[in-house]
Amino acid sequence: MASVAQLNNDEQEEKEEESMGVGEIVWQTPANPPQRSDYIFHNGRRHVRPYYFEFIAHVKNRWAGKTIVDLFAEEFKGRPYEYFVDAVKCGRIQVDGEMVPVSYIVKSSQKISHFLHRHEPPVMAWDVKILKEEAEVLTVCKPASVPVHPCGQYRKNTVVGILQAEHGLAPLFPIHRLDRLVSGLLILSRNASKADLFRQQIESGLVKKQYLAKVVGVFPEEEQVVDVNINYNAREGKSTAEDTPTKGKAAQTKFTRICSDGVHSIVLCEPITGRTHQIRVHLQYTGYPIANDALYLTKETSGRSVQKTSTDGAAAISACSRARDIEEDCVNARNEKSNEDFRIDPMCTNCPNLGPKGYDREEEGLWLHCVQYSGPGWIYECPYPEWASLIK
Repeated sequence: MASVAQLNNDEQEEKEEESMGVGEIVWQTPANPPQRSDYIFHNGRRHVRPYYFEFIAHVKNRWAGKTIVDLFAEEFKGRPYEYFVDAVKCGRIQVDGEMVPVSYIVKSSQKISHFLHRHEPPVMAWDVKILKEEAEVLTVCKPASVPVHPCGQYRKNTVVGILQAEHGLAPLFPIHRLDRLVSGLLILSRNASKADLFRQQIESGLVKKQYLAKVVGVFPEEEQVVDVNINYNAREGKSTAEDTPTKGKAAQTKFTRICSDGVHSIVLCEPITGRTHQIRVHLQYTGYPIANDALYLTKETSGRSVQKTSTDGAAAISACSRARDIEEDCVNARNEKSNEDFRIDPMCTNCPNLGPKGYDREEEGLWLHCVQYSGPGWIYECPYPEWASLIK
């Protein structure tokens, strides 16, 4: 069941034109699987054809006694009050499957439905490459910018969604996660019992993880072990290293330099614990942050390799563009209409654009890549990324 935060906070909802009857619209729910035709490749990015979606939640005790409009206006401040008034009047917001007046007082546990024309953010137009397909386990190379599973504004533009749409692989159970901007090895189970076994091994500390990072500067030759607590601030979406033992959660990472060209270094990262942004924060703590990590780069460290980083970034973008051009040629026949090939909602504040507002920026994948997971009697690996070309 989607939370009300997902219901409205992360989504770009649109007003419905009064002349557009609900009977004309096919509403989707999580039960509707992604299809290959749901995707549009445009300007090197994978978009999702906008679709109508019903978000469902139940009234919490602290919401009871409020009007339906006030509930939404107070909880989800990203939209004007007038929007919620219009959404209730035209049936975009309903209670227990019925239209209600704007003065309606909600009661605890009632079902709230919010209908919207959903525009998912685009991701980079890379394939989700299947590395190994076994009876109970599937391993893939996750592209940077693609989330692992449905979350926030992403549902179809996820690794799980793309694998289902393009390869018919479902159900899939990710046994670990990679941040959206991180690339590399992703292990998925084909059944819940196998996923539970993997998770038990991870929680018992029986699984070893290895990542590659491209960092600023010449990383020390001797092995570095960072044993510093990490404190995650959900409001800022950022973690900090804490020297005070009573703050944050215990975190430990081992780093080994593989090579350096005098400006950047390729570092093997082995997290012992699994905290949010652990590798990124611990590398920042050592003074050698990931070279294109805008969230954790400081002025001092970024200044040590600005010119080289820009050059490498341009080269990476060029390589990405060539690959995307090839991929776009392959899907061109399917997507001849591009932007025009989806239904426009005349009251949608995102239409006629493919993506939601605020997602018109170009993203570069983080130079952090998962290369290996190993446990009792098993090991899975992923090829090195192009940006690790310093390795001889």
